[in-house]
Amino acid sequence: MKMNGTALTIWTVTELTSYLKGYLEENDRLREVWLRGEISNFKHHTRGHMYFTLKDAESKIQAVMFQGHNRFLRFTPYDGQKVIARGSISIYERDGQYQLYVKEMQPDGIGNLYLAYEELKKKLEEKGYFKAERKKPLPQFPKRIALVTSPTGAAIRDMITTLRRRYPLVQIIVVPVLVQGEEAPLSIAKGIDLVNRYGGIDLIITGRGGGSIEELWAFNEERVAEAIYHSTIPIISAVGHETDTTIADFVADLRAPTPTAAAELAVPHIEQLREKLNLLNRRGKRALLESIARKRKDLSALQKSSVLRRPLSLVEEQNQRLDKAMERLERNKERLIQDRKREFGYLKNRFLHLASLLRIETGKNRVKELEGRLTKGIKRELEGKKKELLYQISRLEGLNPLSILKRGYTVAYSQEKKVIQSIKGVSPGEMLYLHFVDGVATTTVWSVEEKEENHGGKE
Repeated sequence: MKMNGTALTIWTVTELTSYLKGYLEENDRLREVWLRGEISNFKHHTRGHMYFTLKDAESKIQAVMFQGHNRFLRFTPYDGQKVIARGSISIYERDGQYQLYVKEMQPDGIGNLYLAYEELKKKLEEKGYFKAERKKPLPQFPKRIALVTSPTGAAIRDMITTLRRRYPLVQIIVVPVLVQGEEAPLSIAKGIDLVNRYGGIDLIITGRGGGSIEELWAFNEERVAEAIYHSTIPIISAVGHETDTTIADFVADLRAPTPTAAAELAVPHIEQLREKLNLLNRRGKRALLESIARKRKDLSALQKSSVLRRPLSLVEEQNQRLDKAMERLERNKERLIQDRKREFGYLKNRFLHLASLLRIETGKNRVKELEGRLTKGIKRELEGKKKELLYQISRLEGLNPLSILKRGYTVAYSQEKKVIQSIKGVSPGEMLYLHFVDGVATTTVWSVEEKEENHGGKE
């Protein structure tokens, strides 16, 4: 459609909505946004999805959090609750309404901590602190384990009890540190550095029991992450409960869901080792007895052999075999010489035959060479004759009267079919035939005007 000479594009509602949806989804700034607001019109659908409005004093936006994301929430949202949500902006095409697709959400009370957690996590991940290839393997049978944790509380008691029960051979060194409060990050980092400087330690376990995000925050500090990353001793992180995940867990060489689980992962079970040793002992004994039985059998066979009863018999037998071999060699010597002579004669004849074939082949190659040269000479001669023929044809073409007629000239004939070569042979009233290249015309002479000859005289 055109208006005022300008072409207009008329969209359908669906086309416009689809275009805007694609535009929003391709915008990098809208692929991941953080919003702070208050929940209203909250509805938890029977299929598991959550629908609500996120608003502040002046604006609001529709939001949806699908079941695949909201199943990780550690709280139940409700109307009037202030939250911080992370998600992307897009359009719900059916209603033509833009909305927030929420992927993570935290109560606004701990929102700042959560944002700091995500920021530090992204920073350390970009620096390579979480890469699997840099993680150190744990020792299979550690002799000394350092527990960098609070000296009081259930966590330290559970770890010590589990370690002593499972592996009494291990030496446990407790490095007391603060695990909560403003001074806790520095205390934990110093404890890890102290163990590395002390030396002689095979494994470090650091962590604490469960608590709120504020209580566990020391293990989300960059100072603690740096100490774990730079430790030359393998470290197991055991912070809180199984659902708690801290920055220390990502940096450590192994993450344990609880302090007790960390102790179980750190050492083997003594009873399992005893059972394994007993099994290996039984297998070793059985293998040794089987080996002894085979050796005895071999020894018995050797004792019964004739070689041991008559040691010289083996030498005598070998001497006899050597004599027979010498006789066979002597008999075969002449035959071998004759065979080699016949073989030489055959090869000589073969060589002479091949030499004659080689000469024939050389002659054939010479003939082919001469044929090639003759063929080239004939071709050159033919090319010369062809050019000469074309030249003669061109000359004949120039002498052909028809060629002259093709250039616009005519030939005049009398009624007696004689060519008229001069005006003197023409009289007024006489009928002539004019031959053109493509036909003949008949004409009558009305007058005759003879051209005066100029002999160079004066008038």
